[in-house]
Amino acid sequence: MGIDFDNTIVTYDEALGRIARERGLIGGEAAQTKKEIRDQIRRLPGGEIEWQKCQALLYGSRIGEAQLIEGVVEFFQRCWEEGVKVYVVSHKTEFSRFDTTGTNLRKAALEWMAANGFFEAEGLGLSRDGVFFAATRAEKIERIRQLRCTHFIDDLEETFLEEGFPAGTVRVLYEPSGRSALPPGMTRMKSWQEIREYFFGPN
Repeated sequence: MGIDFDNTIVTYDEALGRIARERGLIGGEAAQTKKEIRDQIRRLPGGEIEWQKCQALLYGSRIGEAQLIEGVVEFFQRCWEEGVKVYVVSHKTEFSRFDTTGTNLRKAALEWMAANGFFEAEGLGLSRDGVFFAATRAEKIERIRQLRCTHFIDDLEETFLEEGFPAGTVRVLYEPSGRSALPPGMTRMKSWQEIREYFFGPN
């Protein structure tokens, strides 16, 4: 089984809100999702560049502010108990040209995972050798193919629509809002509890 990282395992919503407010890009509105904040920033003059700068901070020097999505721990622990092999496959470059700190984004992600118990048997039970980063989406798809993942969980439907996505891999779209029209060939899940029950039943 393969699982995406950003916005599938980890949420940046609160951290992004703080960063965007600090940079004067949004007001003090109520909590918003990452997508809502992103769209708001992109509508500003030079908004695309500002969005890239926010992302660079979010995935790099300030990744420590990110949070595990509710239900992820229980899912990984159940996989560990049931002997289900789990891989994390993420589309993530090493560095961002918009990051003035020079932070290695892949190293930052691994350090965040370690700090959150991903590599401990008493925690999430994931192997460091089971984490893969890809410079492009095509490279990510190829890694999923090489690992022969029976299922892949991702928050972006673009991953599953990519040409060459393995036909035999079940496409599980993690989409809490459930607002978009579901493309054919995908199974939508709105929470990690729902995902856990999908794989292991209600208990």
